[in-house]
Amino acid sequence: MVLLAILISLAVVWASLALWYRLPVSEAVRGLAVGLFALFGVSTIVALFGRWRFRALVVFASVFAALLIWWASITPARDAAWAPDVARQVTGEYQGDLLTLTNVRDFAWRSNTEFDEGWATQTYDMRKVKTVDLFMSYWAGPEIAHVIFSFGFEGGEYLAWSIEVRRQVGGAFSPLADLFKSNPLVIIAANERDVIGVRSNFRGEDVQIYRLKASPDQARALLRGYVADANALAAAPAFYNSLTSNCTTTVVKMMRVVGATVPFDWRLIVNGYLPDYAYDRGALDSSVSLAVLRNTAHITERARNDGLSPNFSNAIRAGVPSPTLHEP
Repeated sequence: MVLLAILISLAVVWASLALWYRLPVSEAVRGLAVGLFALFGVSTIVALFGRWRFRALVVFASVFAALLIWWASITPARDAAWAPDVARQVTGEYQGDLLTLTNVRDFAWRSNTEFDEGWATQTYDMRKVKTVDLFMSYWAGPEIAHVIFSFGFEGGEYLAWSIEVRRQVGGAFSPLADLFKSNPLVIIAANERDVIGVRSNFRGEDVQIYRLKASPDQARALLRGYVADANALAAAPAFYNSLTSNCTTTVVKMMRVVGATVPFDWRLIVNGYLPDYAYDRGALDSSVSLAVLRNTAHITERARNDGLSPNFSNAIRAGVPSPTLHEP
């Protein structure tokens, strides 16, 4: 009975949070619903140790099943008053080796809240994909970071991909709320001056770059994975989830799809330590120590000195060790 009481307690906590974050009523009514459900759960646990335990379990199971049916009926919105920087979902089409992306973000930021909005249709030659770099943007101490992958093309062009919360105007990211279907997922493709520069130059985040030991073929495969996921998301919206569908877990899924071995590790959850994981897996330059890579990885000073110029991508990579690339 003790184990059963623990399981019911966990179910009550989850259901209470789900009701609080997703019940479409006023805050007062949500608070009342949460309180009543919590009282119902406590009453069920007390009844477990009495003569009415079987009936109490049946009633609780029935109510909880109804709540799960309601939960499954909640689907992400396709249209809403989205914040401008996440208002559009990128999509891609192939014509042979040419990839055409629609809604590539190209914002010119003047501050964290002021910008000139820009969206473009761009064509890329997949044969010219050469490198892939990992950006870590630390916004909540050393444990948690936003992950961005950027693909380098022959000729010095870079295309960054960022998996983000599609918040509405006035909304904000909340790791707890986004465990409970609060916001959809959006995949952003953008130039680095936009998606990296806003974080390094205006949001005060500690942005770091790690150049990955990936062949052009591996980089192309990962890029194709991003395009496939972006197209799928445009066709069927999905919720962002702080644990199961976020900027790290989605990338891990794509890497497994293209054949990379990505064994589970706690650093995939506490993703601020992802560079340590990548180094241990041989994905970074092993000819130097991780400490050296980390010391040269910080781009904020270089980014601010550059001022988001057309040379931004080259400026932030100055002095960063680059592993020997394997030709296809």
